[in-house]
Amino acid sequence: MPRKTSVVLDARGIDRTLRRMADQIVERNAGTDNLILVGIQRRGVQLAERIVRIIKASEGVDVPSGALDITLYRDDLQTVGPRPVVGSTELPWTLDGQHVVIVDDVLYSGRTVRAALDELADFGRPARIALAVLIDRGGRELPIHADIVGRTVDVASHQRVDVFVEELDGRDEVLIADRDGEG
Repeated sequence: MPRKTSVVLDARGIDRTLRRMADQIVERNAGTDNLILVGIQRRGVQLAERIVRIIKASEGVDVPSGALDITLYRDDLQTVGPRPVVGSTELPWTLDGQHVVIVDDVLYSGRTVRAALDELADFGRPARIALAVLIDRGGRELPIHADIVGRTVDVASHQRVDVFVEELDGRDEVLIADRDGEG
């Protein structure tokens, strides 16, 4: 049986959503002073870079951005396998006293964000940390919420949210799909 999929956001929808999120980030921070965006590897990094470009176009300011790879901070690292693939964490400036916005593609259980918070703590003490996600699919296992949400979707436990970004996947799209072998 073929898997069922439905489109949540197409390329234009993602662009509009990121523009709205960029405006909300600037508003919540009362400008761009002391603002740093940090994307969670993989697709959160590309989304953060796009938001930075949008802020530059609207505010005329280069907001610093970085990348977090939370692999070694996961609470399920022992289940990943003997050789987890570890990407790069790039935070080339101090976080002390800064307003950090963590950017990710999908918020689900909250465990990825918890790992990101643990990793950020190793790099300094920001004045404030906010979370911006493209998609909030619900299903939290930890008391974590996003401060800025692009789109909230209802997703059944037998479904997943797939985010595709041009930089990695050759297209921009958000889909809800049945998990393999289900539906």
